Amino acid sequence: MMLLRDVARKDLVGLKRLARTLNSVNLPDNEEVLKGIIDKSVRSFSGKLFDPFEREYLFVLEDTRNGTLVGTSMIIAQHGTREAPHIYFQVTQAEHYSATLDKHFRHKVLSIGYNYDGPTEIGGLVVDPPLRSGPEKPGKQLSYVRFLFMSMRRPDFRERVLAELLPPLMADGRSLLWESIGKKFTGLDYTEADKLSRQNKEFIKELFPNSDLYVTLFPANAQRIIGEVGPNTAGVRRMLERIGFRYVDHIDPFDGGPHFEANLSEVSLMRNYRTAEVGKDYWELESPDVLVGISRERGTNRFRAVRTRVRWDDQRVYLPRAAREALKVKPGERVSVIPFE
Repeated sequence: MMLLRDVARKDLVGLKRLARTLNSVNLPDNEEVLKGIIDKSVRSFSGKLFDPFEREYLFVLEDTRNGTLVGTSMIIAQHGTREAPHIYFQVTQAEHYSATLDKHFRHKVLSIGYNYDGPTEIGGLVVDPPLRSGPEKPGKQLSYVRFLFMSMRRPDFRERVLAELLPPLMADGRSLLWESIGKKFTGLDYTEADKLSRQNKEFIKELFPNSDLYVTLFPANAQRIIGEVGPNTAGVRRMLERIGFRYVDHIDPFDGGPHFEANLSEVSLMRNYRTAEVGKDYWELESPDVLVGISRERGTNRFRAVRTRVRWDDQRVYLPRAAREALKVKPGERVSVIPFE
């Protein structure tokens, strides 16, 4: 059984292994950065960050057979503040017509925008490559667990939630959009700029043009990727659309990846959220899959969740033995459930 849980400081070695394999934007191969991500998550889950909108939660998926971490996902309670605004390009259309030439053109236009009171963001989705297509569906578990947790702690998150998806990138990992815009206005490579922006976005506000940018002036290959998702992200897009997210004509100013948003009240997983007491009997028969989780404010095992099958009976839910043991729950404790549709 796979176990979804909050990250712990002891997970640094496992995260470093994943980071060495992937070295992605979401999970950089940098020990000090990883330590910082873990520390902020531990303080967020424990409530030691007093303001809930300053919290960032990192979830890990553990193979309980050998204790190996096979993936991560994250919730940023608020992405976009006065100190560090959420920055994006608004994608619009501009039309021009000349009666003299009898020519009509429709141009795609990018306008930089800032959000100082931003939405909750879901991100940080990383899965060990050999397991991505496995029957356990680790990517889907890591995606859905964020909605389970937000359902459990709804007041700690904004009503609007954002997902930034990766676009097609060049073979060497560079961004076609960054080569067309960002590098020319900042003098920085894509990886340098992305690393700097994690700590300080001032250079973007000061160096990026405030005027509209006509996409027609970009190279053809850069024009084509605006608002598109990369091949490894297509499944995430379909999942988000299925549960209620929509593309909002915003893209990332670094790589051109599309932004998908939804109101939490409109996300199907959260509309079907339920809570119930755990019954005394075990349940081992076939039924639809769900995610079952429990959140504790004190001690170890603050958050744990599993994909499993359950049986409902009035206000009680009956779990298989393996699920109950993985969750470390006893009869009478209250758990939370969303569908794994």
